Amino acid sequence: MNLTIHEASLYVHKLSDKIQNHRNVEVVLATGYLTLPSLSLQIDHRQFKLAAQNLYWRDEGAFTGEVSAHQLRGLVNYAIIGHSERRHVFGEKDKDIRAKVQAAVRNGITPILCVGETANERAAKETAGVIHDQVVGGLANLTAEEIADIVIAYEPVWAISNGTNFGEHKTPSADDIRAAQKVIRNQIAHLFGKDVAESVRVLYGGSANSSNSSMYLGIDGIDGLLVGGASLRADEFEAIVEAAFKAGKK
Repeated sequence: MNLTIHEASLYVHKLSDKIQNHRNVEVVLATGYLTLPSLSLQIDHRQFKLAAQNLYWRDEGAFTGEVSAHQLRGLVNYAIIGHSERRHVFGEKDKDIRAKVQAAVRNGITPILCVGETANERAAKETAGVIHDQVVGGLANLTAEEIADIVIAYEPVWAISNGTNFGEHKTPSADDIRAAQKVIRNQIAHLFGKDVAESVRVLYGGSANSSNSSMYLGIDGIDGLLVGGASLRADEFEAIVEAAFKAGKK
């Protein structure tokens, strides 16, 4: 929940000057609802794609204050679903997230399904179980063909910063992240087959910035990053995109 319409326009203009358009790197901007229509007209869609930060699972109806996947259709390419703040601040359950994933797919929007454990769950050695349940809960009732295009972001809740405390937050080791992505892919393979598991893009999200992005992008099985607070600083975001280009990751 950052930037007014005017501020977002100025920031994206700055980003468009800084960020090189690399064919092998997809840069997706997940801005607030209010900014999406104007930014859709402003951006070069070969350089940037747009994502919604959330959506509602019903296509239309008496649901005051909500924005549906149907209303976002044609405006965004992606939608972040099940972000840790939606789960832990707004109390969304797996059934809510599953319905949102299905709504996105139904409307031609690629879901970015977020999964990850809290500090207490990590301390209790429940990481694999939590990821298993969230993957199964989020992807139920979809076909293998639909799953192949979905993006999954591993975001350990205990590693997420607020964008202002770079270097002060706990971060998982490369082994932690590698193990988490294996759990994700193994579960998808169990449900939908090995080929689908290998084709799904898995991102890492959790205090990613210009200092650690190369390390995260070098981890086997990690295809890109879900960047949080660091994306609000143009120089930081530019450096992360360049790191993705050098790593050959999206």
